[in-house]
Amino acid sequence: MELAERIESINGQLVDLFGVDTGTGQPIFRVVWSEDQFEKRLTDRTDSGVILLESVVKLLPKYRQWIHEKYVLERLVIVPESNIPELAGLKLSYEPIWVFRGKFDEYIPPTLWGCKFVIDTLYAALGKQSMAKYIDEESKHPIEAKEKRIEKLTEELFGDESSLLGRTITGEAIAMPQSYKIAQKEG
Repeated sequence: MELAERIESINGQLVDLFGVDTGTGQPIFRVVWSEDQFEKRLTDRTDSGVILLESVVKLLPKYRQWIHEKYVLERLVIVPESNIPELAGLKLSYEPIWVFRGKFDEYIPPTLWGCKFVIDTLYAALGKQSMAKYIDEESKHPIEAKEKRIEKLTEELFGDESSLLGRTITGEAIAMPQSYKIAQKEG
């Protein structure tokens, strides 16, 4: 599993971009490895699945049973009052907002750009920010972008080292298929 960017670097930049909780100093967003995350939870079962007479607080895997060997982008959130007993009295908790995996559940390394895109999308959905910076150039300047794209495609397809293509456009030359035969005048 190769990383394009180090997790410490990504997490540091997430702090720089999105800040920390002023009460606890914890980062608002962070990237973690799914296998390393545990949380204290109220449970009514033993590790082997036997039902207990009374619920107990245990340190349990947070993602391992659902997300296998992937990085997870988490957000620090306030725990709703109804869930505080289940999380052993915690009032703040990191909750997953994105798993770095492909369409077929394959591993994808996390990047700062990917994290930022997900966070910006989340904020846009909450009405806190706009997604305007992710609009492509063609939608901003459709005519210029279309001409540029056509020019690039033409160059890639034809190359036009002899400038013959330009002469066919201006009418100075014509293109004839190889199968075309010139009929001679009978005299």
